[in-house]
Amino acid sequence: MGKDLITGAIRGADGPAICAYLTAGYPTLDQFVPHLESVAKAADVVEVGVPFTDPMADGMTVQMASHAALENGVTLGWILDAIASSEASHQAPILLMGYYNPFLAFGLDGLGSALAEANVSGLIVPDLPHDESDELLASLQPHDIAVVQLVTPTTPDERLARLTAASGGFVYAVSMTGVTGGMAAIDDETRAYLGKVSAAAEIPVLAGFGIKTSEQVEALAPLVDGVVVGSALIEAVKRGEDPGAFVKSLRPGSVGP
Repeated sequence: MGKDLITGAIRGADGPAICAYLTAGYPTLDQFVPHLESVAKAADVVEVGVPFTDPMADGMTVQMASHAALENGVTLGWILDAIASSEASHQAPILLMGYYNPFLAFGLDGLGSALAEANVSGLIVPDLPHDESDELLASLQPHDIAVVQLVTPTTPDERLARLTAASGGFVYAVSMTGVTGGMAAIDDETRAYLGKVSAAAEIPVLAGFGIKTSEQVEALAPLVDGVVVGSALIEAVKRGEDPGAFVKSLRPGSVGP
């Protein structure tokens, strides 16, 4: 499991890979596992958001979902139990996207084994710099659990080289400055930035923040290995749509959800 499973799923995708994000426990506890399984059948990789009280990298949509999930009583332990009880990990690799505090509160000593038992293949921890991640890595490495590194348009070249070398599974290229949910502009500057990230990385590169349409996915296809879709999927869930059908609608050439 872990790094190679994620990388293999992305490289084996039919067209640009799609990593689809769901907030755990949103909109209700009972709906999470059915939504997770629906998305896992449609996406190449699934990213499960761990709700947190101060999701500083996230826009209003993910903040809303995170707040609602916390109101529903979601904890990291509940998330791991829900994933373990589902068939989702047999359909697509699952990563947890969460801020560092919930993982610290859970306890780093047992985190790696708990993730492995739940068939979680990797973590994305946006507020933990790679330079300060030794304790987390020590818990995860014996279980081959990937830690995906994020890079941004403002990442210096020297740091870009270090982060792409350190990343596991794929490199998450934030396609714009700001928070999640804004519409990403695929202009010449963005194309140059993504080309630079892809040239620096030996593993797949996925672009995220602001991906909402199949046209955007198609436009990004020559530049990266795939995309991360979060806020647009949460908005579809809020509207009561089938999340798996929405993910399928993002494939280039598809006809709406």
